[in-house]
Amino acid sequence: MKFVDHVVITVRSGDGGRGLVSFRREKFVPKGGPAGGNGGAGGSVYIEADPHLYTLMDLRYNTLHEAGDGDPGGSHNKTGKDGEDVVLRVPPGTVIRNNTTDAIIGEVVEPGDRLCIAEGGRGGKGNTFFKSSTNQTPRHAQPGEDGEEKEIALELKLLADVGLVGFPNAGKSTLVSSISAAKPEVANYPFTTLTPSLGMVYVNEYTSFVMADLPGIIEDAHEGRGLGLQFLRHIERTAVLLFVIPITATDLGATYDQLLHELREYDAAQLDKPRFVALSKIDLLPPEERSLLPDVVAEHFPPDVELLPISAVAQIGLGPLKRRLFNAVDTEKRRTAAEVTSS
Repeated sequence: MKFVDHVVITVRSGDGGRGLVSFRREKFVPKGGPAGGNGGAGGSVYIEADPHLYTLMDLRYNTLHEAGDGDPGGSHNKTGKDGEDVVLRVPPGTVIRNNTTDAIIGEVVEPGDRLCIAEGGRGGKGNTFFKSSTNQTPRHAQPGEDGEEKEIALELKLLADVGLVGFPNAGKSTLVSSISAAKPEVANYPFTTLTPSLGMVYVNEYTSFVMADLPGIIEDAHEGRGLGLQFLRHIERTAVLLFVIPITATDLGATYDQLLHELREYDAAQLDKPRFVALSKIDLLPPEERSLLPDVVAEHFPPDVELLPISAVAQIGLGPLKRRLFNAVDTEKRRTAAEVTSS
């Protein structure tokens, strides 16, 4: 299934039903009082997080969603039937924006989260509502309120534990396909990854984490160049960052600094996350040089950066990489849970 992470739809809530002007017409009751019922409320449009969905594909070609109108009030003080609600199901991690103003309406993060994005119009009051000591026979009723119509943008931000950061052709897709069941496109040319891909990485029988293979970024990605904003939007949801830098890079340190710069310019808070550097494609080195690689290139990186030499093709260093990432993810989740509990 094609991954779709951004769609624009139009939603319309239902109009409220009109109130009724009616009077009692019963035998032996020559002056029956008002008996007009209220109109029903219009249906509303909701967004709900469904854990079984992973893409916005269902909404890509079905872009108009209308809730039902409320029925008019009836005689004998009968209230009209409410209009049918519309519930649009989306993957957890979906952000909802007003496409006209770009204002964020809200987001649904946890499974079952529900957000009303267009509220149905209220039903009008029937003439019974207006009866008073000074107006025994009111001859007017309210019309129902109009519903709302909005153009809504839905943006899916992936919920992953580890996000891969790197320039095109750094080996990210090969890494994900080597340590998980995900099958992103792999080729020997840049920008083979055009849409995000999630892979479940199993460390052992009982421990695992989710890794996100995201489109590669280029210089000035934070300004929207290339697929930059698509990539940066997804990286917000990850707990740990893994920078993938091939040993064939002309300048390892400059490559790392440029990746940091793009993250910083987009959202400096992303640099507070635990991060590691995977030195990829070490199968291109002679075996005697591979174990020495972290010490040899350490001068190109800050001292607090942990370097993990790997080769996804030759299956070198993948076990230690998975264990190290899992420990970082587990630590980060425990820290976040402790902060939530203490607050």
